[in-house]
Amino acid sequence: MPKLPFSFYQNDDVNALALQLLGKRLFTRINGAVTGGIIVETEAYKGVEDKASHAYGGRFTDRTKVMYESGGLSYVYLCYGIHHLFNVVTGPEATPHAVLIRGLEPLTGLELMMERRGMSVLKPNITAGPGALAKALGIDRLLNAKDLTGEEIWIEDALPEWSISEAVAGPRVGVDYAGDHALLPWRYYVKGNKYVSKPRS
Repeated sequence: MPKLPFSFYQNDDVNALALQLLGKRLFTRINGAVTGGIIVETEAYKGVEDKASHAYGGRFTDRTKVMYESGGLSYVYLCYGIHHLFNVVTGPEATPHAVLIRGLEPLTGLELMMERRGMSVLKPNITAGPGALAKALGIDRLLNAKDLTGEEIWIEDALPEWSISEAVAGPRVGVDYAGDHALLPWRYYVKGNKYVSKPRS
């Protein structure tokens, strides 16, 4: 399937795009090895007006500057000094929207993903949760600000035979600091998919 075009990422409705990313396929190529899978869980972060966003209030730093670029770039940051998290920058230039990829159904390069995660047996938590999937795919800050139509990290269209029976919307995870915005139903996931992180219904 073809890679998603640059135009796909220009949508300034970050929630619509977070929903549209479900079923699409995320891949990395590191040292010639390709790993990837189907996106089954996302969270939308709505730029300067979203109290949970790194760009809330127009915050512009070395870390967040990539969010202000035109959509279609990666935004990778280190969370709590431990986990790398991968986000898709969306919207037109100067509109710092982003979608966090939280869950992935693994498809390609399973053995390498298991090795990266230190697993001898395949379990759903291999790519359930943003830190887990980033580690499985070898995503770190070296993949920050990369073109998502390039050769290092990219997103392809959904497979024709893969369909979403039902998508669920609910509050985002781990954003209690955002006050009333922590309750916004801006997390989306494929109902019943075992590679969705908890909590799930």
